[in-house]
Order: sequence, then structure tokens, then C-alpha cells
Amino acid sequence: MAGETSGGRLMKSFNRRAFLRMSLAGMGSGAIATFFDQRNLCQAAYAPKRYNVLHVISDDLCNRLGCYGDPVVKSPNIDRLASRGVRFDNAYCQYPLCNPSRASFMTGLRPDTTRAYENQTNFRDTVPNAVTLPQSFRKAGYHVARVGKIYHYGVPSQIGTDGMDDPASWEEVINPRGRDVDDISLVEVLTLGPEGTATTRKAERLRDTGGTLSWLAADGSDEEQTDGVGATAAIEMLERLSKEENPFYLAVGFYRPHTPFVAPKSYFEWYPRDAIALPEVPPDVDSLFPAPALESRKPEEAAMNDDLRLRAIQAYYASTSLMDAQVGRLLDALERLGLTDNTIVVFHSDHGYHLGEKNLWKKQSIFEESARVPLIISVPGNTTNGRACKRTVELVSLHKTLTALCGIDAGAATEGHNFQPLVADPLAKWEHPAYSQVRRSRRQGQRSEPLMGRSVRSERWRYTEWDDGRSGVELYDHEQDPQEMKNLAKDPEYKEAVEMMQTLLRNSISRAD
Repeated sequence: MAGETSGGRLMKSFNRRAFLRMSLAGMGSGAIATFFDQRNLCQAAYAPKRYNVLHVISDDLCNRLGCYGDPVVKSPNIDRLASRGVRFDNAYCQYPLCNPSRASFMTGLRPDTTRAYENQTNFRDTVPNAVTLPQSFRKAGYHVARVGKIYHYGVPSQIGTDGMDDPASWEEVINPRGRDVDDISLVEVLTLGPEGTATTRKAERLRDTGGTLSWLAADGSDEEQTDGVGATAAIEMLERLSKEENPFYLAVGFYRPHTPFVAPKSYFEWYPRDAIALPEVPPDVDSLFPAPALESRKPEEAAMNDDLRLRAIQAYYASTSLMDAQVGRLLDALERLGLTDNTIVVFHSDHGYHLGEKNLWKKQSIFEESARVPLIISVPGNTTNGRACKRTVELVSLHKTLTALCGIDAGAATEGHNFQPLVADPLAKWEHPAYSQVRRSRRQGQRSEPLMGRSVRSERWRYTEWDDGRSGVELYDHEQDPQEMKNLAKDPEYKEAVEMMQTLLRNSISRAD
């Protein structure tokens, strides 16, 4: 039965066998036949339910949400989902970049298996026989469909196209496109001025904005933005799917808050800049960490003054709230269509995002802000809905977990760990840490060679090695230092913690090899 631990199932099986041995001995043949008819009906009644699944993915969203304790960001609809689902407070991506992360959680395979370490590698070229999450549902008789960005494609340059989609995953796809693509010439783009200070300029091309801090307080309504267009299309699809006999797996990928941070002006008004607090950054911040840990920073980001920092954060918050409003439209549609009681809703992002912590911005670090993600799973009738789970879980495990919740055998080829027991009981015993990695490059004479950073996160500790420790080691105690500002790796007092976490990390590497 969905939600039971494996131990619970074993105990129930033992009790049934004992009962059968004691009871059947005294039955005649007719009574035995009647007994087994009733037993089969009972087993059918308690089989895992074929829930619908609405899988909502946000792009570049960190944990700055109301339900995760942020006092500023307005996210009433994601908060509403959290109130009727299990909120995972320590969920982590496996690679803090769009394509590697999405390839990982959609295939249930780690980046060292997919070999996708950047935004160009298609996992079908490296693991052509991978069975993706929607393929598992499709094999089980589900109608599988996609609206928006699920697998990687460039934002905003490939909005409205298939990008790097996986056609084998879907029966039906919709690629929304809104006025934010057409308004690109109005977007302010961060750049480095001639004096070495940061400034902004108007965008000239779509590709000017995707990998750079950029923003626009836009004219028009939610429904005109790409995420609004996508939500409308998804609602129309839900209306049709609600009338079909087979269950559905519908993946809806929102584009915000990925750069450019575009949202209607009203959302910017929710966040006056004088009400936004900037993170405190020590003047000697660069000396506190191994050099590779900070290499995701761009020169123009390091050169921003406080006004530009506030404008960037304001725009990020505004586009987050725009995305949240579209989540609300989906939840309202489920209720209106009578789908709430038989639809699992899962919400998460592909990775986290820095907003000035350690003077870092965007993604591609393996600090907490970049590796950690919001994750909410709402299962109808789950008695632990509305609670939080502090156990460490990984996005790569979604493949095993969502299929298990629907009684589907995902096969043995996927990696990660089924955390269905934590959905049923957020306090259940759990001994699996979370692994994240990111690749850097280093110069070797005239050549550039890859340098891998790998990190393991337990409930208390984060431990990171760069180039197997040759280019830096980090240890952070989250009980005392949740901002990860004090590296304890070389402190003799924490030698045992280093050795323990190093063993966990090295075990993961040996399995990957």
C-alpha cells in the first residue's frame, strides 16, 4: 500500500501467511474458494492507487519562499501547496546547472552516468537506452505530456521551440512563447563599464540576457508572459485529460525566475528596494574559500554597487512571484476539475541560486544556496501533509519515488533512493546523504583541463573536495554555520568529521567509477 515502509509490508505479509495456515486447515473446498475470492478483492482494494501526476518545475529557483521561512518573498500559492504536502527542507540537485540537473532527475541517473556536465551534452548520446520518468509512466498506461521547459533549452533564446527536448518521453508537447521574448530590447543587462564598475545597457539580442543578470518591469498581464501562456495551455490540457479514462503524467516547466527577470510591473511594486536586505559579505571573502569554489562569479557581478544589487534581487523576487501565481492557477484548475483528490502534485526547481551571498550570483557553485532546492510533494490523503522533512534527499531520486507512489516498477537501472517512506513519515529513519558536483577548468600550459568539485551533504555537515582535495577541501557545520562561512576542514578539532564525510564522498566516487 502506498506510504507503507518495507518493514510494514513484510510484517503484514507474515501475518497473512500465519493466518492462512491456521484458518485453511478447517475449511472445506467451497469455503476455501470463497475465501480466496474475498482475499483477491481485498488485495485489489489496497493496491497502490494510479494517481495522476502534475509535475511542476521552476527554473533557477532558490529556497527564498514564504513556506521556507523567507520574510520578504510573496509565494502564497507554493505556500498553499506546502500546507497540503510534505515540504523537504534539505533537498539537493546533483549538478547546479540546467541541463546536467534536468538530465539527472528526469532519467534517475547521476551526472557521472549521463556524462552531462554542461548545457550542450544530450543524455541520449551518452546513455541512449535510459528510461526517463515520463517513459516509465507511459509504459504503465499513463498519458504523458509536457508544457514548457522540462529538459534543457536556452532561455530566452529557445523559448517557443523544442530546444533539447527528448521526443521519446512524450505523447504530447506544447512550447509556449510570450511577449517577454518580443520585449527583449527593453531588458536591462548588467555589464562592465569602462572604469571597471558595473552598469547596465539595453539588450540587443536574446542571447545577451540568458547567462547575465538582466531584468525588466514589463507592461501587460501575467497571461501575456511565457509562463502565463504555459499555465493557460496546461489548464486547457487538464480540462481535456480530466475527461479521459487513463491517468496522466503532466509536466509543466516554468521559465521564471531564470534570467532575464521579467515580470509585470505590479510584481516589482510588491518589493520596494528599501525593504530588501542585502547579504553581508566580508571584505576578505575571497580568502575564506578555495579558489575553485568562487569561480562561477563574473567580473561585472563582483563590481556591482548596492543599488544594482538591490535592483537584481527585486527583479528576481518579482519574477518568482509571477511564477508562483501561475502555480496557483494550476492548483485552482485541479480543484475546479475535481482532480485534487486523485492527483499527486510535485513542485521543485532544477537547482538553487545565489543572490549575493559570498558575492556570488546565479548558479554553478556547490554552496548551499546553489545546490539546495525547494521540493514539495503532495499526495492526496497523506496523513503527514503539511509537515516538513529535515532528511537529506536528492532530485535524482524523484524517478524512483514518484513511480513508487503510483505503484509503478521503475526497474533497477535508475540511481538514487526511493524516499517514499519519508513522504509517509517525515521523521522516518534515513541514512542517505546528498551528493552534488560541478566542473571547473584549469590551465595546463596551452591546454585547459577539467577540474571536478564534489560535495556531500548530511543533515549536519557539508564536505567538499576540489580535484580530489588537491585544489581545496571544505567542511561546514550547519548546526553552527548555516551560511557556510567558516571552513573547518583544516581544524584538528574536526578531524573525525572530515574523515567521516570524506568516506561518504569517496564511496560515491568509487560507485560512479
